[in-house]
Amino acid sequence: MATVLAIETSCDETAVAIVNNRKVCSNIVASQIPVHRQYGGVVPEVASRQHVETINDCVAEALQEAQMDWAEIDGIAATCAPGLVGALLVGLTAAKTLAIVHQKPFVGVHHLEGHIYASYLSEPDLQPPFLCLLVSGGHTSFIYVKDCGVYQTLGETRDDAAGEAFDKVARLLNLGYPGGPVIDKLAREGDARAFPLPEGNVGLPGGGYHPYDSSFSGLKTAVLRLVQKLQQQGGEGLPVRDIAASFQESVARSLTKRAIACSCDYNLSTITVGGGVAANSGLRAHLQAAGANRNLRVLFPPLKFCTDNAAMIGCAASDHLSRGHTSPLTLGVQSRLAITDVMQLYQASV
Repeated sequence: MATVLAIETSCDETAVAIVNNRKVCSNIVASQIPVHRQYGGVVPEVASRQHVETINDCVAEALQEAQMDWAEIDGIAATCAPGLVGALLVGLTAAKTLAIVHQKPFVGVHHLEGHIYASYLSEPDLQPPFLCLLVSGGHTSFIYVKDCGVYQTLGETRDDAAGEAFDKVARLLNLGYPGGPVIDKLAREGDARAFPLPEGNVGLPGGGYHPYDSSFSGLKTAVLRLVQKLQQQGGEGLPVRDIAASFQESVARSLTKRAIACSCDYNLSTITVGGGVAANSGLRAHLQAAGANRNLRVLFPPLKFCTDNAAMIGCAASDHLSRGHTSPLTLGVQSRLAITDVMQLYQASV
């Protein structure tokens, strides 16, 4: 199988990894969280500049950690969509340059396909078909994985992504950025039944609710109103731990209910979870328990492969390259691209 050096710069992590098939040879991640924390979120221009400053060192570290030279690399890959355009351009330009200089094939990778492939890194024997719950700061989708590059979206968020909701609720509670880890930590010390919060059902024109689509905007508003109500009542301060636990419980319950329904309706016995919110302990506990009750296999990647990383990008690229899929050097970046359009990134080898 192909050995790929992969670059991931879709948002605020500068990451470079070397992957052979489903084996990680090196995985370097330079986080920008301390830089963006002062702004309460990711500033695109700042992220791009940080990528430019960091990318060369990350490439050198990846080669050193893997104890490899360029002769052992079969291809160069980079995330090309979706993501912040300026950030994506840094990684894509670096990958194309390396491909030209070292005369290697170039592979553009869809960021969400990378999150799907994160599960292969810890479960190398995993094979399609299966259901992937992709849940991150920018995406919340249920994806029917049929084969490499062959996907069907069965459900998605109608507004905020789950990770975005975590960040916004954390901001309401003055918990800082990013919101997911701190809410998860506080929720473990709180009462998840303290405040009943809505699951965010999506209504259908003819009545009833969409079985797989999600909505988190209403949940975020419900937390805002709860905070305002508690503040008006006065007291010794907000019960932040109970609010965090109640909010996390609602998100985990909502996603679990939809994941189980989706997998059962489509006769898929395996559910994988990818994206930053896959690290959430509440979601892990809910979904694993529900899966066990239905005799479903539920797989979560190790925490280091939940957030953005280049190992997952390299895993996807290795599979594509081994199948003869390469990308033209004229390939550009896209801020949005449906996961169902992944194969538009490739040209079959002659």
